[in-house]
Amino acid sequence: MVQVDLFTDGAAKGNPGPGGYGAILRSGANEKELSGGFFHTTNNRMELMAVIVGLEALNASCAVRVVSDSKYVVDAFNKRWIEGWKRRGWAKVKNPDLWKRLLKAMEGHKVHFEWVRGHSSHPENERCDVLAVAASHNPQEEDRGYVVD
Repeated sequence: MVQVDLFTDGAAKGNPGPGGYGAILRSGANEKELSGGFFHTTNNRMELMAVIVGLEALNASCAVRVVSDSKYVVDAFNKRWIEGWKRRGWAKVKNPDLWKRLLKAMEGHKVHFEWVRGHSSHPENERCDVLAVAASHNPQEEDRGYVVD
């Protein structure tokens, strides 16, 4: 299985407000940057989108190390919150549309999650932040899953 590192970050101004995600896929010497912006969304949704888009960009089964500064995303898997959410039918879980999409994107891959402190001079995390913020300043899409509480 090919080893891939996926670095991710999400941003939203106003939370909710305009937001964006940034991701870097790296395998050996190959690297690809991904980003996108939404008109009205939240930071957590953009954190999820960064991981989803990165995984959906893979065209073969891979061993993927996801590196994120989002405790929301990392803890959902490392602390097994996701298992309880699924078991309870996603009751009272925010962003179930994206959690389900993320689980689908993980199929066929061996994925593990690592947390990194945001804005701590981690080069890839800093680059993902730049991509996410830039995308949030130039949104191109509506976040159709975002629901005002």
